[in-house]
Amino acid sequence: MAKRLESAERKEMSFLDHLEELRWHLIRSVIAILVVAIAAFIAKSFVFDVVIFGPRNPEFATYRFFCWLGETTGIDIMCVTEMPFEILNISMAGQFTTHMWVSFVAGLIVAFPYIVFEFWRFISPGLHPQERKASRGMIWITSFLFTSGVAFGYYVIAPFSVQFLTTYTVSPDVVNRIDLSSYISTITSVSLASGLIFELPVVVYFLSKAGILTPEIMRTYRKHAIVVILILAAIITPPDLTSQILVTLPVLLLYELSIGVSGRIERARLKRENV
Repeated sequence: MAKRLESAERKEMSFLDHLEELRWHLIRSVIAILVVAIAAFIAKSFVFDVVIFGPRNPEFATYRFFCWLGETTGIDIMCVTEMPFEILNISMAGQFTTHMWVSFVAGLIVAFPYIVFEFWRFISPGLHPQERKASRGMIWITSFLFTSGVAFGYYVIAPFSVQFLTTYTVSPDVVNRIDLSSYISTITSVSLASGLIFELPVVVYFLSKAGILTPEIMRTYRKHAIVVILILAAIITPPDLTSQILVTLPVLLLYELSIGVSGRIERARLKRENV
């Protein structure tokens, strides 16, 4: 009963009232990001030495795994023993601004589930009970996909990017000294981009609910989607075939999963129309 009254009140709200409510949801989301960002700023040693600079350590989990895999299978995959490059700061305020930026990114990633929760609190009262029931668990699914994407980018794509780009040389006379901002940009952009790409099923879900996408459309334009996925993989990965394949394969699987999600929504819509 209380939920129905709340929904009725929500429908009677004016446009300005909706904007006011949205403003408070955004404010709470920003506060959550800032709280985590401040905590990350204070925990500077862990964030940088363990997390950010982890992929430049030969003992990083990804390198050890592929080294073990190569030794087990007898195939020389990628066994990193050293990282022959230095990270330099060439700007007076470079380390401080980098510290601020990394703290903000950490806040955004860690607070993402709460941001999704606030977004859901804003839109859920406007949904029909059947739609709200069908969308149950969307917060967990969205958060899981984003976290999985960030982890995939950090533990798979970022190490390959660092290992390839920092050890590639045109001549033995050229020494790699990587700018701090360039290194940070590679790690954060790859991780965030992977997290966003992994949200494909969620995007398809809402577009299908809005009637914009159907499984037939997605099957018809599958070839076009593959081209777009390959382009995205080329953008967020270093220019080597292995990294592009590592990004492309899971995204293709997510695309096929998204077709199933769209098909389920289409069947539910047809069922309602036939009742």
